[in-house]
Amino acid sequence: MEREGVLVWSIYYGRIGSEATERLLERFGHDGSFLLRDSETVQGAYCLCVRKAPYVHTFRLVHSTDGWCLQDSGVRLHRFRTLETLIESYRTGAASGVSLPPLTHPLDKTQLQYSSSGEEFVYMETCSSSVY
Repeated sequence: MEREGVLVWSIYYGRIGSEATERLLERFGHDGSFLLRDSETVQGAYCLCVRKAPYVHTFRLVHSTDGWCLQDSGVRLHRFRTLETLIESYRTGAASGVSLPPLTHPLDKTQLQYSSSGEEFVYMETCSSSVY
């Protein structure tokens, strides 16, 4: 993920689960809000989660030797060199082949503290490696 741009870093929430993701998008987002998190079931994959009321839709992003793509059964999808390029391509409509809700509002984790309207919200990112 070191080659990724500002968009990916601002919407990447790390190892949060699907329930926490749904709560974040329901509380701080609206239709078209999206974020990126680690996949809970596939090592090295990410999940692009998009709110389109009344649901939060989750799409797994997987990497292979020829780039990143949305995981889809049986359909040959566009591959992208970076996650940033993949997300931007689906945001602008340049990529096709998957019925993805519109990606209109990145849920920037640095802006959450200002959206809570006085209610306390705690965001904690976990890391798989520890430093001693």
